[in-house]
Amino acid sequence: MAGSSSSTPPRAASAAASGSDLSSAGETLPQSAPALPGAHSIFDPAIFLPDLDARLKSAPDARAVRAETVATLQAARTAAMDDIIAGFDTHPRAARETVRAIASLTDAIVTTVYHVATTHLHPILSPTEAEHLAVLAVGGYGRAEMAPQSDVDLLFLTPYKTSAWAESVVESMLYMLWDLKLKVGHATRSIDDCLRLAAQDMTIRTSMVEHRPVAGQISLAETLRDRLWAELFDRTVPEFIEAKLTERDQRHTRQGGQRYVLEPNVKEGKGGLRDLQTLYWIAKYIHRVERAAQLVDLGFFSREEHLAFWQAEDFLWAVRCHLHLIAGRPVDVLSFDMQVEVARRMGYHDRPGRRGVELFMQDYFRHATRVGDLTRVFLAALESRHVFQQPLLERIFRRRKKMRPGFAENAGRLTFSDPDTALKDPLNILRLYEEALRTGILIHPEAMRQVASNLDLIDEDMRENPEAVRIFLDLLLKHGNPERALRRMNELGVLSAFIPEFEPIVAMMQFNVYHHYTVDEHTIQCIVALSEIEQGREVEDLPIASRIMAGEINRRVLYLATLLHDIGKGRPEDHSIIGAQIARRVTTRLGFSPDEIETVEWLVRNHLLMSDVAQKRDISDPRTIRDFAKAVKSRRRLDLLLVLTVCDIRGVGPGTWNNWKAVLLRQLYEQTATVLDSGMEALNRDQRRDEAKRSLRHYLAAQGWEGKAIRAETARHYANYWQGLPTETHAVFAQLLKGISDNEIRIDLHPDADRDATRAAFVLSDHPGIFSRLAGALALVGANVVDARTYTSKDGFATAVFWVQDAEGHPYDIDRLPRLSKMIDRTLKGEVVARDAFADKDQMKKRDRAFKFPTHITFDNEGSEIYTIVEVDTRDRPGLLYDLTRTLAANHIQIASAVIATYGAQVVDSFYVKDAFGLKLHQAGRRETLEKRLRQAIREGAERAGA
Repeated sequence: MAGSSSSTPPRAASAAASGSDLSSAGETLPQSAPALPGAHSIFDPAIFLPDLDARLKSAPDARAVRAETVATLQAARTAAMDDIIAGFDTHPRAARETVRAIASLTDAIVTTVYHVATTHLHPILSPTEAEHLAVLAVGGYGRAEMAPQSDVDLLFLTPYKTSAWAESVVESMLYMLWDLKLKVGHATRSIDDCLRLAAQDMTIRTSMVEHRPVAGQISLAETLRDRLWAELFDRTVPEFIEAKLTERDQRHTRQGGQRYVLEPNVKEGKGGLRDLQTLYWIAKYIHRVERAAQLVDLGFFSREEHLAFWQAEDFLWAVRCHLHLIAGRPVDVLSFDMQVEVARRMGYHDRPGRRGVELFMQDYFRHATRVGDLTRVFLAALESRHVFQQPLLERIFRRRKKMRPGFAENAGRLTFSDPDTALKDPLNILRLYEEALRTGILIHPEAMRQVASNLDLIDEDMRENPEAVRIFLDLLLKHGNPERALRRMNELGVLSAFIPEFEPIVAMMQFNVYHHYTVDEHTIQCIVALSEIEQGREVEDLPIASRIMAGEINRRVLYLATLLHDIGKGRPEDHSIIGAQIARRVTTRLGFSPDEIETVEWLVRNHLLMSDVAQKRDISDPRTIRDFAKAVKSRRRLDLLLVLTVCDIRGVGPGTWNNWKAVLLRQLYEQTATVLDSGMEALNRDQRRDEAKRSLRHYLAAQGWEGKAIRAETARHYANYWQGLPTETHAVFAQLLKGISDNEIRIDLHPDADRDATRAAFVLSDHPGIFSRLAGALALVGANVVDARTYTSKDGFATAVFWVQDAEGHPYDIDRLPRLSKMIDRTLKGEVVARDAFADKDQMKKRDRAFKFPTHITFDNEGSEIYTIVEVDTRDRPGLLYDLTRTLAANHIQIASAVIATYGAQVVDSFYVKDAFGLKLHQAGRRETLEKRLRQAIREGAERAGA
């Protein structure tokens, strides 16, 4: 019984569609039943059923009949599924044949089980009318579309109340299907029951739309179909459409409301299979269509739009099938770990600058976007036929603005007044968006459809046309928030047509947990953030950026730099460098002045500079400020760069911007502005030390400290202690050091809301490796370190302060601090050995293991006056900081401070260090040895964590 490939002519459905007597009433499925591809020859009824019947005749009882049937079907189903999957492997990006073949295979199984139940288990020679029974496929199975792990949804249909015979047949069928390990959803109802329940429940009604007869008394199914349309469907079209669209909106909200969520749901998410199925349900409800191709004949779609429907559906089904095959269960969420494996199975490979998984997800998101376009087109067609009306409330209460010549309002939407001649002037494509922003009216889907099919009109001449440039810049700068225009222009391809350099980043996914959006969506989110700052909506949270935007600033330079800052992504070169070159080309074409071109280019090239310095360097070190000020050169550039940096971070995704980053950027900006205005002497080290001591003296005096104790406290610390900490932290250390004994450990934990972190201050006798022990203690309690500094007092005590966050990136709740303090104290006293405890705790989440980041280690002897900066850029995990600091300590490296910058699953740890003699790491051989040992620690830790 050799199998055939899944692309061979169908025979699995022949058990349902042939003339063999598989129904108790002698009826067969009509010959018009759809032939489903991908059969296995073992289910040819001419061979399979006679052989099965012969074996079942010798079965001693009903249990043996069921057991023999199940065993035979199980072997046949396994062979058939292997055959289908082998066929799928030959075309892994197209699943149409596969999902229909699985449905066909299921038909054969259901039909065989029905045959056994009615012929061998519960035969009836002269059934009455009440003893008729039909088996219908509903849901996805009813559409003849099934993924490898889809449920088998069955409706057992009776003419009246279910007879005892029908109950027995249904029960026997279900037992056999369950024994086959199929996931069966089922209901037994009369025709009247179906009509009554469908009228009450929209989910049941939808399943009724998709019913398909599989076995039994087929005339029952035909009666149900006729009565459904005559008595329910035909008179409730608007109600059904509204319910399905409401259901779609609620489903999108549950899935995150965005088409570009990091881990999309292939079935339920925005732009997913369910959205396509919703269009099919509505079309079938109105016009009884059986295939999406009929939507072209009915005028809902053009042939090109149907092709897009077909391609999106085929692609999404392929993704869903791969998910089911990989997981061995019904999985519809395209999680990070699944994305890598699905991309591999679908034949995506790495390219220079892009991972295969990123190319796969870019295709996924482009299909999802196309699904949204098709939905708009479909709804516009419904409106034009007056079977559906979009909500009126917005346009009833909107103050109307007079339309400019060439435009009109149709059903509350903006469109061309004369569609036949509108695009004889290609500038009307851009004018459409300008008019939509000016009037506040949404664009009519038919106008969008016309634009999308005429993008070739946006050619090189139009891109350089001064009027086109004016309109485009006005879209960005003149009408308030440009988000709606940019998003629609992007979705329809207008933005990429006018700025071709933008096209490669459309729907481009960045495969890391840090970026929540595709590159183009991130760019639009940055523009939104910039517009909100300019409109004064963020004055409280962003006082400096808001003040800058309210002052004298070149808005078009800033908006263009924001629009183009990531345009170089996805290429082998550094995206900032290649992006700056692209930005020069674009701004030149847009007619910017030489000074504006240079500024935009500089901003794009350096758009990460301020963020990197603030988050990866010790900004209390005067050398850091001096070097940053040299790079920026002017207050004008500093102002522009700050605003761009804020928008870039805020556009990454929800929760990425926090008070910690705000404080760092604010401090860096203010200190740099001081240097640019007054020179480096404004950050004189001695002056800052004296100011810090004076501030602490005033603070302690107000707390009742005596003068002698205050003088002792200000004299016990070295110079570097005074420049890196605020007065409040100096005061905490003063209190902790007061009367401390040599073997005592004192801890102070305090939520620092201004920095979105908990300040953890420690005082204990200094000894080698103290930083590592503290890092280990904090890691064991699950604390994420974002900044850390350690100093040694002149009388031999370590004063260390760490700023830590919980797993959600927030300060620890006050009620958790006592337990936290106790656990840290036990670790520092040696009661808990960090290295042993990490064997269980330092484990990576399964979904995060898919992220791969190459390790980069650099040594910088110029970035600080007295320290070498060791920067480690690698894959993050719970015990990484402890492993790195333990390795540094084992190599006799003193850590003065650490700055931790986390970007999702990637982390950059910057350590300010000296050797055992208090010197920088000048010897190249010493640095090479240290780098090897750090890499070894990272590698061994990753293996331990299961990465």
